[in-house]
Amino acid sequence: MEEELVLVIDFGGQYCHLIGRRIRDLGVYSEILSYDVTLEALKPFSQWLKGVVLSGGPSSVYEENAPNLSATLLDYLKNNNIPILGLCYGHQLLAQYVGGDVISKNLKEYGITECNIDINSILFQGLAKKETVWMSHGDQVQNLPQGFSTIASTETCPIAGFSSEKEKIYGLQFHPEVQHTKSGNNILSNFLFKICKCSGSWVMDNWIDETLKSIKEKIGKDHVILGLSGGVDSSVVATLLQKAIGDQVHPIFVNNGVLRKNEPEQVVSLFQDKLEFKNFHYIDASERFLKKLKGIIDPEEKRKIIAHTFIQIFEEKAADLKDKYNDIKWLGQGTIFPDRVETQATSKSSAKIKSHHNVALPSDMQLKLIEPLRDLYKDEVRQIGLKMGLPEYIVNRQPFPGPGLAVRCVGEIKEEYLKMLREADYIVRDEIEKTGVHKNLWQYFAIFLPIQNVGVMGDFRTYEYICAIRAVQSKDAMTANFAKLDWTLLERISTRIINEVKGFNRVVYDISNKPPSTIEFE
Repeated sequence: MEEELVLVIDFGGQYCHLIGRRIRDLGVYSEILSYDVTLEALKPFSQWLKGVVLSGGPSSVYEENAPNLSATLLDYLKNNNIPILGLCYGHQLLAQYVGGDVISKNLKEYGITECNIDINSILFQGLAKKETVWMSHGDQVQNLPQGFSTIASTETCPIAGFSSEKEKIYGLQFHPEVQHTKSGNNILSNFLFKICKCSGSWVMDNWIDETLKSIKEKIGKDHVILGLSGGVDSSVVATLLQKAIGDQVHPIFVNNGVLRKNEPEQVVSLFQDKLEFKNFHYIDASERFLKKLKGIIDPEEKRKIIAHTFIQIFEEKAADLKDKYNDIKWLGQGTIFPDRVETQATSKSSAKIKSHHNVALPSDMQLKLIEPLRDLYKDEVRQIGLKMGLPEYIVNRQPFPGPGLAVRCVGEIKEEYLKMLREADYIVRDEIEKTGVHKNLWQYFAIFLPIQNVGVMGDFRTYEYICAIRAVQSKDAMTANFAKLDWTLLERISTRIINEVKGFNRVVYDISNKPPSTIEFE
């Protein structure tokens, strides 16, 4: 256990683990506990506990079964002078706890908002009198009890922040943990170092040491099969497992028929030849996947079919390998936290956005699951990869979804659509990477849209499909902004796709941010 700890209490907010992540970025160890944690469960942490953050959530404090934190636990924190910071839903819960009023407003507030800041508050030291913040709420605090002060307000939310410096209780209606709140890190830093009095001595090397030790203890002499994609997440997991348990790990690369152009050959070459994994296995199951996906339109169904088929293949392979290795009992996966956030695998009160193939697993799975990266974000995974000695070109690969092109081919999947999409996606990546602008992008790819439209090529009318281009900037995939690519670059991409890929006669560029959109179309 670390010498300093800040706990994050999860009320189901999509940004909950982002709070913990930001705290770790600032050099303080954090752990996340569900809102129904008991005082008894909290006491083992008390020796190191420096502060507590209450997350946001999708509920209203007035809902019948709304998540709450026990008054006994809050009393314990208050009586022991442990600082508390409530965010969004947590802000409203704290206001109710101290005797304030929360009301439901017809006028909701979502998105970027200008906020008036009391710069005399210790929480806001170093900030301007007006700050850009990210709001996402319906209910809001209306009145505060004696001893509490308003420290932030917006045009539609008079109490966007409150505090009692004496009791070290703070509430913010906005989200300092997301990038859209420009001074969010400064606010969290003030809470950690000026209010909680943390030292900021935690580093990622600690996580690596603890994780390697945990893997060794958990796996023992068992063997692990690992679902390998060649992306940074599964590559880092493979490296961690190899470092911890050596040849007890069996990376399995499955060609699911929805991979990018030349990808199977590149992955086999990388892991079999360059990284020299002794027990590397390649399975071409493309026909099996495409047969099961035939006629499926719903994206949730596509994801689940891919997930279940992967597991079937892994279990079949494990059964085959048991002739030689009797102890294959585990399935390793490169699941990271944003995958689980969108699949509602983090809290009892989270709202589901979409399933991810590596978290939507069948209930009758025979293998036990090990996911070393489940609480990390992509940029943290990249840091670990570099520290573990992986080549930079692997670590900095753009994220590619586990279901592959299946979630970039909107609607039904047909081989002719996949062929078009592979070629268009190759052009997008080729042109962007030639300019060097990809170094500033999180993801950039093509999407097949099953919409036919009229065009003209030469002297002839065409009736063909639309290709969309998506390029975003992000740090951790929890929020993202569309990239403002140069028009000349976009024109060059469009011209190549229409001229070189038979079946497309129109190219469009997606200018949606996350939220409200997700990065992938499905």
